[in-house]
Amino acid sequence: RFIACPQLARTVRRCLQGRAGPGPGPQPLLLEFAPGPGILTQSLLDAGFRVVALESNSDFLTDLQSLESSLDGQLKVIHGDFFRMDPMAKGALKPPAVSSDKLFETLGVAAVPWRADVPLKVFGIVPQQLERNRLWRLLFAMYECSSIYRYGRVELNLFISEKEYTVLTAKPGKSKIYQALTVLAQLGYEIELLHKEPWSSFATNLKNGGLAIPKAGRLPNDHFCLVRLTPQQNLFTGGLKPSNASTFIFMVKQSFAKPKSKLTDRLNSWSLDNSDTLLKALEIPKNASMCNLYPEDYKRLFEALQNSDLFAEAFFHDEVLASPRTMN
Repeated sequence: RFIACPQLARTVRRCLQGRAGPGPGPQPLLLEFAPGPGILTQSLLDAGFRVVALESNSDFLTDLQSLESSLDGQLKVIHGDFFRMDPMAKGALKPPAVSSDKLFETLGVAAVPWRADVPLKVFGIVPQQLERNRLWRLLFAMYECSSIYRYGRVELNLFISEKEYTVLTAKPGKSKIYQALTVLAQLGYEIELLHKEPWSSFATNLKNGGLAIPKAGRLPNDHFCLVRLTPQQNLFTGGLKPSNASTFIFMVKQSFAKPKSKLTDRLNSWSLDNSDTLLKALEIPKNASMCNLYPEDYKRLFEALQNSDLFAEAFFHDEVLASPRTMN
């Protein structure tokens, strides 16, 4: 894992305080995952946050628990892994697996309606191993309002690699980096870049002491990016709902199996006979390619298909489930 150097702590604290610092009144609550030795944790505590630290590595627990005992309830340490929350395995959970229900009960955070204010802020450094898969899992949970998103629009403040930030914020037409993940993230989240930090500002606990900087190929990857992902208040308007969100996700993923293919060809493959009429109603050019559609176009297209009697949704859904290339 990556561990932030002390110099970075003040910058992170300033970014997370954001528009509304602690000030007078109740201390704001922050869920921090993978705090490691607690360098950033201490800075957040000094800023006046109440912190619940979710640590999976038992090597760091002793020092964190010692810090917890020295404070008057401002820090609570839990043995758990944020990315092993609500696993599909049946039976009692063994740490570091953790249940979101029990976690939120411990936090004292109640569920609120989707359009209400953010009920909780989360902060952490996303592990570079399987980073893309972790981002996908968060997206699925957000669209389906499952796991932490059963409690409302939980705000994520994540250090992610520059290459993944580049994908999240790509523009239509960039066929190499504009992807299904791009469309779904831009539709689902308000994405704010809070800070960019060189990789050299982070240490690792690799046995050889080296700095594990992921290879990125053609994408820039010289920095860790602190990114705020706030779920959109108006996400579930029109025909998109948590109950059909998985179908929408699969539709977008299948659309990018061949990003340069024509939208009309894709609609025909979905057994839609009146594609020309539909595109005219949506004001989308007939010759548009999948990688040229804006995220909002995908949502409008999905909502229109939901209202079409000619759209074979069951066929489409089964076809996508049968294709391992579209799944994570």
